[in-house]
Amino acid sequence: MQMISTLWNSILSVIITFDWWRDTIDILLLTYVVYKGVKLIRETRAQQLLKGIILLAVSFALVKILQLNAMTFLLEKVLDIGIIAVIVLFQPEMRRALEKVGRTQVRNLGVFGIGFEHYEKSEKEWGESIEIISAAVQNLSKTSTGALIVIERQTKLGEQISTGVILNAKPSIELFGNLFFNNSPLHDGAVIMRDGMILAASCFLPKPEKEEHIARQLGSRHRAAIGMSENSDAIIVIVSEETGTISVAEDGLITRGYTKETLSQYLRSKLIPEKPDEMKDKKPKFWKVMKK
Repeated sequence: MQMISTLWNSILSVIITFDWWRDTIDILLLTYVVYKGVKLIRETRAQQLLKGIILLAVSFALVKILQLNAMTFLLEKVLDIGIIAVIVLFQPEMRRALEKVGRTQVRNLGVFGIGFEHYEKSEKEWGESIEIISAAVQNLSKTSTGALIVIERQTKLGEQISTGVILNAKPSIELFGNLFFNNSPLHDGAVIMRDGMILAASCFLPKPEKEEHIARQLGSRHRAAIGMSENSDAIIVIVSEETGTISVAEDGLITRGYTKETLSQYLRSKLIPEKPDEMKDKKPKFWKVMKK
C-alpha cells in the first residue's frame, strides 16, 4: 500500500512541476532519439541483444521486489560486466551507427545559395558519369560480363582503394568494357569511383558480416557488394556473370532487375540533390550579392 502511495505522490509531483515548453521539447527529442536508435539496430544482431537486456532488466526488477538476495547479487554482477561485453561483441554495429550519425549533414537547404551550389557541384561531377555507368552496365549485362562498380560517397574508401591499382581516369563506356573484360588483368575485383572519376580498379572488398543470411544463389560479387555497403554509405552496382542481371547494393541490402533507365534514375536520386525550386530558373539576387 505504501508503494502505491509513493508512486501516486511521484506522479502528482511530476504533473505539478511539469514545464510545458521545456519538458515537451525534452520528450520530443527523447522520442526521436529512441526512434532512430530502434531504426539503427532493426534487423541486426543488436536487436536480439536489446531483447536480452530488457529481459535482464525485468528479471532484476522482479528479484529486487521479491527480495531474492542470491539472484539479486548474481544479476548485479551480470549487469556490471554487461556494458564491457556489449562494447566488445557489438563493436561493428556500434561503429556503423556512429558512422551514420557522423555522415548526417545539413544540406540542400537552399540557404544563401548552399543548396544550389551543392546541386551544381554534384551535377558537374556525376551528371555525365551516371549516364556512362548506366550505358556501360547495360552493355556488360547483354554479354553477361561480370562487373562490380563502387560509387564512393561521404565515407572514404582509402583502405579498399589501397588494395587495387590507381587509375584516376575519366569514365567511358569503352574503359568499363576493357576493365571488366574476362582476359583483362584488372577484371578481378571492383572499380571504385570518386567525384565522378574512376579512381582505382581491381580492388578487394570486405566480406559481409551476415553472410549466412544471404541467398545461396548470390555469387561472390554480390556478397562483396553487400559487405561493402554494410561498412560504408557507398552505392555498389553489380552485373551478374551468370545471368547478366543488374543489381544495386546499399546499406546492407541488395535490389535486382535494373535497366539502363531505372539505374540512371536511381543513381541520380542518390548522387545529385534535387534542384531547389526557387532556383530552377535562375539564381536569386542574394546569391549574386554574395558572389561579389
